[in-house]
Amino acid sequence: MTARRGARRRRAAARAVTGTLTLALVVVGGAAGVAALLRANDGEPRVERCAAVADGTEWYLAPDQAETAALLAGTSVRRGMPARAATIAIATGLQESKLRNIDYGDRDSVGIFQQRPSQGWGSVEEIMDPVYSTNAFYDALAQVDGYEEMAVTEAAQTVQRSAFPDAYAQHEARSRAWASALTGWSPAALTCTLPEADGVGDPAALAARLERDLGLVAVVEGGLVRIDLSAAGEPSRAGWAAAQWAVAVAWTHDVVRVRHEDQVWDRTTGTWAPDETDPLASGVVELTLHD
Repeated sequence: MTARRGARRRRAAARAVTGTLTLALVVVGGAAGVAALLRANDGEPRVERCAAVADGTEWYLAPDQAETAALLAGTSVRRGMPARAATIAIATGLQESKLRNIDYGDRDSVGIFQQRPSQGWGSVEEIMDPVYSTNAFYDALAQVDGYEEMAVTEAAQTVQRSAFPDAYAQHEARSRAWASALTGWSPAALTCTLPEADGVGDPAALAARLERDLGLVAVVEGGLVRIDLSAAGEPSRAGWAAAQWAVAVAWTHDVVRVRHEDQVWDRTTGTWAPDETDPLASGVVELTLHD
């Protein structure tokens, strides 16, 4: 675990303690106690979460879950698979591990998809590599004839062979919203409310992760990472896929601003808004990191 990720875990633990204290104050002291705690924290609490909007409904994930969803959807884009594949993968990950790369599970199951070494998915070390396990999942899904037209839970079950074959269905709406945003079909639909960036962003690390997840090469100029997909077959959709991927990984990479076309996501507000500067061409995305 890196020092930065360790610091984030410690902050998460501190937030959990704060939540426990808040509950205790509600029970013991009522509203006055809560108000005092909020004043001690110098302002309103800021909920750290990400959301994908579909049909007027916001579907939330924690920032670390959003990063996993970004990998799953990005890999489907890189492999040229339809958005339906990303929906199935995200639903499967939500059911199996809550989109977290865990090193435990039923019997010898591990990883995002709870794949089992004894069932031929690979070694524990391989399955715990999220890139390997994601590609292994898609390799198996691609062998399912007609998965694009199947119910999400049926396609997922064909790959996973779970003891609970209908469990994936409960995650379909959330997964569809996230897949649609992360594959670019729903512009400006993915947002993240995050704390202020507390480190210096590493543009090279972000560019490397972009290439890992989406197979895209970026140009790094100081603290700016620029992606040019203007020559893509569908530049607007490709650009929105990359832009919303960047929002989903902003928590780890200290991204403070994402621009595409005439919209900008700003970490201060956590939302997309009209860009007051000159619009970018469709397919061109600019990412600004904290310095």
